[in-house]
Amino acid sequence: MRKLSSKDRLIGRFDKLVRTGLDFTPIDPRPSPADGVFEAPLSEQQRRHSGSLMRINHSGEVCAQALYLGQAFVARDKAIKHSLQAASAEESDHLRWCRERLRELNSRPSLLNPGWFVGSVAIGISAAMVSDATSLGFVEETERQVCEHLDGHLDQLPGADLRSRAILLAMREDEARHADNANARGAKAMPRAIKYLMKVQARVMTSLAYRI
Repeated sequence: MRKLSSKDRLIGRFDKLVRTGLDFTPIDPRPSPADGVFEAPLSEQQRRHSGSLMRINHSGEVCAQALYLGQAFVARDKAIKHSLQAASAEESDHLRWCRERLRELNSRPSLLNPGWFVGSVAIGISAAMVSDATSLGFVEETERQVCEHLDGHLDQLPGADLRSRAILLAMREDEARHADNANARGAKAMPRAIKYLMKVQARVMTSLAYRI
């Protein structure tokens, strides 16, 4: 049997990481916030719009879980690694909630999700390799931007779509807590240029996910 090189072992670990991340079933899933919320009638146009918005949110959660997995993969501090893994588990809940809502709206996830997942894992690893403080800073800024994004979607959702609204409100609460936790653990503020690039990347992703 050929002896594995350090590069082979690293590739094997990354492959295991991606395979784990692509299994979006949480170990202890939380009930969907939409459970028990009245499903109001939506026009075809409203249904399509809600479906496209929830597709964006689903893709965002794919990216979020991938970022956390990548960061936890190389985190140095055990407490930080544990907090990243816990946040990743909550993102898995978000993924399931969004996926269920997409089915209810007769919509589907973005076809680009696999590429965004792998790319986000790589970004998470890159941020964490700099330092744990930088990794936490990336978490905080990401989650602050996600909260702004969710606020925008809450404004755009059709008023009758109470089930999607319940999901987004619960997600926003979790994301704000993730940002606060990262800050409390010593997050290093991201440079202004990095924040701008993150916003640009998010706009590209949301624009594509709305349609594809």
